[in-house]
Amino acid sequence: MDSLRVPHSHYMEHFEISNFGEERINFMSKVLERSGIGDEACIPEPVLELPPDTSMQKGEAEIELVLFIIVKDLLSKHNLNPKSIDIIVSNCSLFCLTPSITSMIINKFGFRSNVKSISLAGMGCSAGLLSISLAKDIPRVHKNSLALVLSMEAIGPNGYRGNDKPKLLANVLFRMGGTAILLSNRKQDKKIAKYKLQNLVRTHMGSNQKACQSAIRNLIKLGAWAFLYRELRVAGSSLKINILELGPLVLPYSEQLRYVWSVICSKIWASGNQKEAYVPNFKKAFEHFCIHAGGKAVIDDIDDNLKLQKEDGEASRMTLYRFGNTSSSSVWYELSYLEAKGRVSKGDRVWQIAFGSGFKCNGAVWKCISDINPNVKNAWSDRTHLYPVQTPVPDC
Repeated sequence: MDSLRVPHSHYMEHFEISNFGEERINFMSKVLERSGIGDEACIPEPVLELPPDTSMQKGEAEIELVLFIIVKDLLSKHNLNPKSIDIIVSNCSLFCLTPSITSMIINKFGFRSNVKSISLAGMGCSAGLLSISLAKDIPRVHKNSLALVLSMEAIGPNGYRGNDKPKLLANVLFRMGGTAILLSNRKQDKKIAKYKLQNLVRTHMGSNQKACQSAIRNLIKLGAWAFLYRELRVAGSSLKINILELGPLVLPYSEQLRYVWSVICSKIWASGNQKEAYVPNFKKAFEHFCIHAGGKAVIDDIDDNLKLQKEDGEASRMTLYRFGNTSSSSVWYELSYLEAKGRVSKGDRVWQIAFGSGFKCNGAVWKCISDINPNVKNAWSDRTHLYPVQTPVPDC
């Protein structure tokens, strides 16, 4: 969808023409400069209309534009009849339709009348892995099933024109994108599957009031929505809890023992000079990391907390640069980047980390079980050779 790419200069010019005011424009311009998003990220056409069209009809058209294309490509790529799909799970956090998104897909492609469908809303950027969790659990009851998981965010209907700066962030950070994933527990599909889901850990911090209200969407007046980020430092707390549950499942015993010993020592010799608990070396458990591309600061903080090298976050940073924050689909763009660069080999393990409103942290561990051909077409195929790029570092 190259025709929908919007360079920074064009986007800020649109805000100027839309009479946002100098103070709000300067704020959004600074956020955009520091966001890590490049000039190739896409914006739906209605957002750039004067005035922006945030109607339900345009939101539905955005969903059709994204999902109809990727579902058609997926079915064609695998030579699948839509009637062979047993389960369909969709997630779109900020835009809820009636009939649902899954109903739109079922109608468009002619799925069976007994297909099991679920449409998720309000789950934030972590909904992609939450959908994987659902698609994993349902086949435990329904054997020999093929599941289709759809992840996207409709950004057109969610613009904000007020003066509250935190609410203006969503105008700048979110971009168009979506993914379609096939999951199967059928024996005959094991030969063609690329990955096996080994672990999926979900952490929900909703019992804490600040965490629950860290990312909210409110109707501020008729026809005007605002999405507000605040207290997002709870992401670090939720990640820590998630890791405490995931670590024993994936880390070698040597790393687990070093961590436990550091915690014991810190309690025995508690003082003002005590050292922080040992951070396990997760590179001994995973070859690749896909951190939700929510923003440059998010990726940098996770890299720092996990003691990762800059190259470990390359897929996340390049996804953010080229596609922007595509919400729940970002971790799949990152995996596609690694595949297109020829970096994923049979036996490699991939850790996907996603955050979402509520506040949630979801982590999925995949093991590559086949040889990955980097020449197979995906979202990066047309310009893999241009990446990685050196992203600019703005002046403070």
